[in-house]
Amino acid sequence: MKQVFFFCYLSMISFTVSATDTFVSLAPSSGCFRLIEKGEPTSILLDANEDEGVRMAIDNLQQDIFRVCGTMPAIRTSPDKKRCLLIGSFSTPLIQQLFQNGKLTKNELEGKNEKYILQTITNPIEGVDEALVIAGSDKRGTIYGIYELSKQLGVSPWYWWADVPVVQQQNVYIQPGVYTDGEPKVEYRGIFINDEWPCLGNWAREKFGGFNSKFYKQVFELVLRLKGNFMWPAMWGSAFYDDDPQNGVLANTMGIVMGTSHHEPMALAQQDWKRRGKGEWDYKHNATELRNFWTSGLERAKDWESVLTIGMRGDGDEPMGEGANIALLEKIVKEQRRIIEKTTGKEAKETPQVWALYKEVQDYYDKGMRVPDDVTLLLCDDNWGNVRKLPNLQEKPRSGGYGMYYHFDYVGAPRNSKWMNISPIPRIWEQMNLTYAHGVRKLWVVNVGDLKPMEYPISFFLDMAWDPEQFNAGNLQQHTERFCAQQLGESHAKEAARILATYAKYNRRITPELLNAQTYSFNYGEWEQVVNDYNALALDALRLGFLLPEIYKATYDQLIAFPVQACANLYNMYYAQAKNQEMASLNNPEANDWADKVVSCYQRDSVLADYYHQRISNGKWNHLMSQVHIGYTSWNNPDKQTMPSIVRIPETSVVYQFEEVNGYVSIEAEHFSRATTQGETFWSIIPDFGKTLSGITTLPVTQKPDKMSLEYDIEMQATGEVNVILLLAPTLNFNDNKGLSYAISFDNGAEQVINFNGHYNGEIGKWQANPIIESGSIHQLGKSGKRTLRIRPLDHGIVIEKILIDTGGLKPSYLGAPETRKK
Repeated sequence: MKQVFFFCYLSMISFTVSATDTFVSLAPSSGCFRLIEKGEPTSILLDANEDEGVRMAIDNLQQDIFRVCGTMPAIRTSPDKKRCLLIGSFSTPLIQQLFQNGKLTKNELEGKNEKYILQTITNPIEGVDEALVIAGSDKRGTIYGIYELSKQLGVSPWYWWADVPVVQQQNVYIQPGVYTDGEPKVEYRGIFINDEWPCLGNWAREKFGGFNSKFYKQVFELVLRLKGNFMWPAMWGSAFYDDDPQNGVLANTMGIVMGTSHHEPMALAQQDWKRRGKGEWDYKHNATELRNFWTSGLERAKDWESVLTIGMRGDGDEPMGEGANIALLEKIVKEQRRIIEKTTGKEAKETPQVWALYKEVQDYYDKGMRVPDDVTLLLCDDNWGNVRKLPNLQEKPRSGGYGMYYHFDYVGAPRNSKWMNISPIPRIWEQMNLTYAHGVRKLWVVNVGDLKPMEYPISFFLDMAWDPEQFNAGNLQQHTERFCAQQLGESHAKEAARILATYAKYNRRITPELLNAQTYSFNYGEWEQVVNDYNALALDALRLGFLLPEIYKATYDQLIAFPVQACANLYNMYYAQAKNQEMASLNNPEANDWADKVVSCYQRDSVLADYYHQRISNGKWNHLMSQVHIGYTSWNNPDKQTMPSIVRIPETSVVYQFEEVNGYVSIEAEHFSRATTQGETFWSIIPDFGKTLSGITTLPVTQKPDKMSLEYDIEMQATGEVNVILLLAPTLNFNDNKGLSYAISFDNGAEQVINFNGHYNGEIGKWQANPIIESGSIHQLGKSGKRTLRIRPLDHGIVIEKILIDTGGLKPSYLGAPETRKK
């Protein structure tokens, strides 16, 4: 790739979240192409037979240019001026002519996947003196090139979905050179819209009349602008192909590869079966009807680009019945592939297929079930962002490759997580980097629930899916800052990024749905600390809101202001309830003041939601923040929110008492005294990882750590038995269920080897809810004085967050006791 660098004058269009060099400038320079001059844009030239999906993207570009300069560029199929924006896909006569004339390098695009070239060219074709050419190796390559130009013009991919303003410009120039993002590292990259009621479903019904082609046109455009190419559609009460016959047509036209969720085989939705299926969803007793049903689904979608889900789970996203066994499931897959061959007239391996190892299905795989090699094995996390299984690096590669189904949103035990973003970028990067490094590169799909308010993690996930190798632990905040600059302007991007990243970090400590008055402890001032943290962040968010220009207000409210204020309010409400309970137990009338605050916060929660629904963008986003998040009594949400219980007592007097804290040691893992490394492996601190300060892990994540250790020097008075507790990231036993281990010792004594997750068997429980793994070991200490604690990782993928040593005085707390560094 030829890379050309030119000075770009500072402007609102100079910051872009992109792997492509910046090619747009507001001031002319030698050899530049005049895209817009004095408010007049150049015309757009395309081939008369260009693909309809590309034409739709060009129509969007026409609108984008209008947003920038206020004038609509003409779209033509023959040149009418000496200067034009020339757009085309590889196979069109227009682009082939450029290859033949030697104006474009053919081998840069021939045989490539989803690659574009954006290049300034003189005398490209007869009648044109100069052109800005966007050429794609295929349909999506051209589309991505079009939207890259839009993005660098200052039109955010989120211009519609987050109301990001476009700053108008009268002059826009393209620096001479050749620009490209290359090819994507992951073949299929997309999102799963899920859990869509009562929020997204009610919104879509009010805005578009349902989950129809009008709705999906907006979603597909967003995915393409983010350089995604794949989708699982809404499914709880919806059937993508059945709800609107144009849904499938539109996806194929626009260039979106469609699938159906992990438990919906053969291009059919669960609702398709509920609407017209006959008999039981049970292959043992209803095989003929199921085969007919699956055939109907494939007949409907056979001419469209798709990835077929195969296999079978129970009806309603449940495990199959007790009688299910590996032989039956293998027979089902064999029958489905026979249907694929009969319906398409091609060998089954020519139709992309995926088998999702979701929940209990992974158990079938672990017990020996296999599918043909051309089928993509879709590995899964545990629904909470912790990868369950990864390929063995020594295994022979599969022709169908591997995929990953990841979650930002989840309906299920131990508690739903649907209301707010709980996915900090460091955690996404750490697990998806682990995933990519283990060869999972065929398909990445992430459950985004109602899509909003997951805007930033969606952007990061799809950016990472395009090129995971561009990211490391040290540049994640830079990506957040670029994202904020793109949506909110450059002036305050750094502070906006800090707030955006911090609120996700706080929400990952405990999901909003799991938070209650008992979550945090009054020991060590923990409750006060977390409430003060969120209140300080809310104040910073409020302050920044006043500094931003008015045009960014709606965007800022959606991305930052509302989430921070709503979550801070939730923390204040449960803290007030905890204080109410504490004061009431002491018969202290101060309980009544705290009760009043619970009531006030509960009411404010509704006021904030009403503001989001009615005031932001004149009611455009009505219903989208109506997810129940207060008053849970089980894993699933109740029908409506209920205020936390409070106690009121008569006025009395009270005497306060305090006690000394001792008998424990607390260490943030990154504050080691010494660290040893060996060979190519090294220690890496992941800033803002986990519950408190950070995480520390070994890299590369594909290489077993060899003779690596962390040492901590500690002054200790205790002798006898002590308990050392490591607080570890909830990384699961992805290594064929063998588990991850570390060795631990004091003062170069005998090591204990601890396997902290080998027993994990797929259940959903405290690791996901916390989210942490506590791993303990008992040690006998002979004398007081200076001691050295030594920890050696024996496997890759271990992330240590905090170390606690209980010598008899450690008290329960959610975050672990505050650090006891020697002054």
